[in-house]
Amino acid sequence: MASDWIGCLVSIHCGPTLGVYQGEVSSVDQTSQTISLRLPFHNGVKCTVPEVTFSAMDIKDIKILEIRKSSTEVPKQNGPDSSSTLTPHGGRKDKGGGAPGNSAPLTVPNKTEPKTQEGGVSPVPHYSKRSSSCRGPNQATPKKNGLKNGGHMKNKDDECFGDGMEDVLDEDFDFEGNLALFDKAAVFSQIDSSERRGNGARSRGTPGEQTPSRYRHDENILEAKPVVYRQITVPQNGTKEYSTDSGLVVPSISFELHKRLLAAAESHGLSLERRLEMTGVCASQMALTLLGGPNRLTPKNVHQRPTVTLLCGPHVQGAQGISCGRHLANHEVEVILFLPNFVKMLEAITSELALFGKTGGKLVSNVKDLPETPVDLVINCLDSHENGFLREQPWYKAAADWANQNRAPVLSIDPPVSGQAHAVEAKWSLSLGLPLPVSEDAGRVYLCDIGIPRQVFQEVGIKYHSPFGCKFVIPLHSV
Repeated sequence: MASDWIGCLVSIHCGPTLGVYQGEVSSVDQTSQTISLRLPFHNGVKCTVPEVTFSAMDIKDIKILEIRKSSTEVPKQNGPDSSSTLTPHGGRKDKGGGAPGNSAPLTVPNKTEPKTQEGGVSPVPHYSKRSSSCRGPNQATPKKNGLKNGGHMKNKDDECFGDGMEDVLDEDFDFEGNLALFDKAAVFSQIDSSERRGNGARSRGTPGEQTPSRYRHDENILEAKPVVYRQITVPQNGTKEYSTDSGLVVPSISFELHKRLLAAAESHGLSLERRLEMTGVCASQMALTLLGGPNRLTPKNVHQRPTVTLLCGPHVQGAQGISCGRHLANHEVEVILFLPNFVKMLEAITSELALFGKTGGKLVSNVKDLPETPVDLVINCLDSHENGFLREQPWYKAAADWANQNRAPVLSIDPPVSGQAHAVEAKWSLSLGLPLPVSEDAGRVYLCDIGIPRQVFQEVGIKYHSPFGCKFVIPLHSV
């Protein structure tokens, strides 16, 4: 009868789509041909619903895992109670589960062990120690021993967790009972009393009491002393001041003090060649960032290599631009260097040109050879701090006009101080060491570290503490 199924632990195979369900039979409906499982498991995982009902049309196979009936009487198939059987749709039966056939009824066998397929392997894993809290008090964990390729196959739980799993307790952890052991009021009372003795800020703010400060994830809460934002002082008064992103004040210096600083650095071994190399590295790093950085310069983007034009003059600033162009060319950037022909040039320019010629970059001496279409970036190194008469030269005016008409953004390296006319309007300007008081048409000011030690700053009367942090190029904001 249908009541003989109640309480049995069964495994129902519903095909590859629905999977395998296991649980205790709670009801069997003979009329609608359905069976319900209480506390079901789906593919070895406990279901979130307390009961699941299956139709005979969805059932491919049913296996009895355990019979919890005290009676060992098995209902007959060909008797008056044969109408109480459940017919799985398209399912098959194992030995002892009824007559074979697609429409043969399935009855309760008189066995207490799970049925196995050919080869002795159970089709689905049964309740293991990981789900021991859902087993009944009298339910035993079935053992599964089978053969695979002629050899013995161990239980999956034994392979993963070893032999010590039998010692695990079957009882669930009592969270409510354990939480009841925690005396919340007594603990907070003890915290309050200790804070009053130490005159500390209360951790739980109440009306009338001081609440602790809130910190961001990137703020240091263990400050031993207040932060000093003016860590650089210069001997002049009334100079232009800037600030970094972190709030540090960076004052500007005059060109005369800037020359004294470079002369002191050179006397200690920081030669012009070393300064040119540092300036070239920092300027090229900033230019690569402006060109798009890793989003633009990738091996998959070789057909769209950025193009940079450098406008250089016959002075130290021009040598700095040539050094920057060499590093850009080494990073797969199309570099076009403009430098007019001169009978006599600085030794630094000659050595930098020799190195630039090894990179494959293009060198032009006439403005007519510059690109007619807009380039990605123009780097301006035409101006000199000491020789202002170059602005009257035809080559200078022609190069400045080309830069203003090219419609490309301009980066100016070591621009002249304010008061001197800027023939090329720049979007960014890069100062060296400490900024000079440049005019507003120099664009946004950046500062690069050229490696001058702190004691060299002190020799010229500058109290200096590095504002660069972990970077070599930082932006400056007007104060």
